[in-house]
Amino acid sequence: MHPSQRHAAAFIGLLAGIFSAPSLCADHRKIDPTFLYRDTLTASEKPSDITTATCHYKPLFGEGDPDTSVVVGVARFGEAVIDPHGACATVQYPQEDQVYVVLDGNGSAKYGEEQVPLKTEDYLYIPSSVPHAAVNSTGAPLTVVVMGFYTKGFESASIPLHPLRANVEDVPTTLVNGHPESSRFRLLMGDADSKRDRIAAGRVLTSLFLMEIAPGGTNFPHHHQREEEIYLVLSGHGVMVAGGGMDGIAGRHPAKAGDAYFFRLNATVGYYSAPNVASRLLCVRSWYPGMQQKGAKH
Repeated sequence: MHPSQRHAAAFIGLLAGIFSAPSLCADHRKIDPTFLYRDTLTASEKPSDITTATCHYKPLFGEGDPDTSVVVGVARFGEAVIDPHGACATVQYPQEDQVYVVLDGNGSAKYGEEQVPLKTEDYLYIPSSVPHAAVNSTGAPLTVVVMGFYTKGFESASIPLHPLRANVEDVPTTLVNGHPESSRFRLLMGDADSKRDRIAAGRVLTSLFLMEIAPGGTNFPHHHQREEEIYLVLSGHGVMVAGGGMDGIAGRHPAKAGDAYFFRLNATVGYYSAPNVASRLLCVRSWYPGMQQKGAKH
């Protein structure tokens, strides 16, 4: 073979190696998704730090879930079911604020040295460092959504004089700018400077709200540049909007009661209720670490 032919063959071989190498790596590399989906009805119970013989925890996002690299500012989001006359283990997180939302049943929460009564659709803010646990003293199961938000880098939370608890039904519905009249919001909890939410306490949490969407209605697909968000469908069914492409077409996914979605910052998020069906969704937004801006409002 002529030297020039050998050089050409070597160069072609080099190019082939360069362009084939990424494909070899691609076979073994997982790309982080822009959203996560979980079905609370089929999600598996897993051992956790709150688990007892009578307290069963299903991790959905964050701690205990395999896709923890996608969920950054949210420490945990899951469902705890406490058997009749049962209780979860008492836990204390020095750098994690928590929120309990009661989906069904009656019971109480251990809150430091206090016992706070809880009933269906009560929600409770638990500042970091406060020992707490869900307790069921009744003869029926108690189901609680457990949320946690990392507070590293924030000033220590001051402990309220009294536990901050309210009930969803006591918070009136309202319209929110940027959303159509077919979606109404119950503004349950906002950040510590909030003037519109029933409870103003969040440091990482920016908005906990219940969204009620009329039959055939929507909240308009949108995105948040600095916040992570979670939607949990409580009732009704429709279409969840999650992600999208360069052409602006949003990804659409059938959604039913029990479906939960986590959205990374800047992911497209939205919901369309089915015709003749009203939907209720429990939603929470929180700062992505490092994205908070002084004076920023949600």
